[in-house]
Amino acid sequence: MPILEGKRALVAGIASKRSIAWGIARSFRREGAEVALSALPGRMLERAEAFAPEIDAPFCLGMDVGSDESIAQAFGQLKNSWPRLDILVHSIAFAPGDNLKGDFADSVSREGFRVAHDISAYSFAALARAAAPLMTDGGALLTLSYSGSTRAVQNYNVMGPAKASLEAVTRALAMDLGKMGIRVNALSPGPVKTLSAAGIPNFRKMLHHYEGAAPLRRNVSLEEVGNAAVFLCSEMASGITGVVLPVDAGMGAVGLSFPD
Repeated sequence: MPILEGKRALVAGIASKRSIAWGIARSFRREGAEVALSALPGRMLERAEAFAPEIDAPFCLGMDVGSDESIAQAFGQLKNSWPRLDILVHSIAFAPGDNLKGDFADSVSREGFRVAHDISAYSFAALARAAAPLMTDGGALLTLSYSGSTRAVQNYNVMGPAKASLEAVTRALAMDLGKMGIRVNALSPGPVKTLSAAGIPNFRKMLHHYEGAAPLRRNVSLEEVGNAAVFLCSEMASGITGVVLPVDAGMGAVGLSFPD
């Protein structure tokens, strides 16, 4: 029996078929979940609506997580279709492009720092607040982080502090929502070719480095990230909350290495 049979999941942050959110949505559907999608209104929502039938998504919601009004409207629409929600995936991050170029100290701006934390970290708390009342029989919240949250990564710049903030939000939500039977976790994948990753300078060099230095000597796939998401959001992980799980071919386990 598929391990998410009978579950209803909202995957927020669909950008393209190359997005981690889409990989997770496909894995959820494969394991029996009914999966709805949300995307930024406009071109991204149109894209999501075009390929939503591939996973039999009952609806796609337009949602701008930078707007409380937009979040409220989207969850109002969700509640009209689904009185109960079991899983929420937050796969949303953004920083102004000029804050991702050059040295961190030179590129970071007050506004860029604010926007990165608002969209990438605060939005998880905002979505959790909206989703929790619909999780009447417990549930699972999941977000996406990256090792730049704990280590300095060249060109990741302002997104490093934003991901650190996101992981702190994950722990705080886990502590507060546990009494409602809601578990809150994060995945921390290695670099994956996605639309958002394309905005990071020298991303191809990063992929090549991981390929040589990671214990498995390769990068991870969208399917592998999706499988880990299935695990954390299923009853198989019923005793796990407040964790950041690496899906990085073992890169987080090594320090200085000398690839062949």
